Amino acid sequence: MADLARTGKLLARRVLIAQSLTGLLLSLATWWLWGTDSGLSALAGVCACVIPNAVFAHLAFRHAGASKNQLVVRSFSQGAKFKLILTIFFFVAVFQWPDMKVSVLFASFAATMMTQWVLLIRIKH
Repeated sequence: MADLARTGKLLARRVLIAQSLTGLLLSLATWWLWGTDSGLSALAGVCACVIPNAVFAHLAFRHAGASKNQLVVRSFSQGAKFKLILTIFFFVAVFQWPDMKVSVLFASFAATMMTQWVLLIRIKH
């Protein structure tokens, strides 16, 4: 069963790296095309996606094995809760910034999230 946790950790790491690289490139392109405020808004959207996903991955894959079944379920549940709370926190925090480009923020968040889905679909096939 430890192999299952190791596989999950490796998959989570691949997803987080892909999301981070995609988000960084997206933020740099946005900054180059539309300026500093848009670039920082894009980066904020990326962070609002990647950081909660990293916390979820850490919490979700810290236990493995049939004897730890309850701990595994509890870890996934805690990870999902913390991910939601952190995502809400990030959005509340970035909306305090007066020069926030809301459309850029949400577009970069969505693009970063879609990177996760695309990668997982490609890995499955």
